[in-house]
Amino acid sequence: MKKDAKRQIEDMETQWRDAQLTGNVSEMERLLSEDYFGISMTGQVNTKEQQLDRIRKRTLVLSKIELSDVKVKLIGTTAVVTSRAEVEGTSDGTPMRGSFRYTRVYQRTPAGLWKITNFEATRLARPNQPEGETSAQK
Repeated sequence: MKKDAKRQIEDMETQWRDAQLTGNVSEMERLLSEDYFGISMTGQVNTKEQQLDRIRKRTLVLSKIELSDVKVKLIGTTAVVTSRAEVEGTSDGTPMRGSFRYTRVYQRTPAGLWKITNFEATRLARPNQPEGETSAQK
């Protein structure tokens, strides 16, 4: 049972990645819970509707998402995913690229479906980048 749930979450991570890369709003809507909120790599907090609008209006366009070091932890009806991601794209028209660590939280609904309920991304410092300096400052 636990192995099946982990496989389902791993499959949903792929579905999420594909929906982000293709701008598939209906797929993203299916994946996100009604009470979803996420904290973007810039620290912006988004509800489900705000996140869908970012994709719909193309204020967030990702052209590359390479995932590695993906770990799934199951805690009852909750799954916590951590990963490293190499990302490229634009946010509000500004080019962005970088390495990030993220945490995504899934909740199993009473109907047995998994939904993404929370997300947070943290930018990783580049090698030889002084502590506290962002890539925008270079």
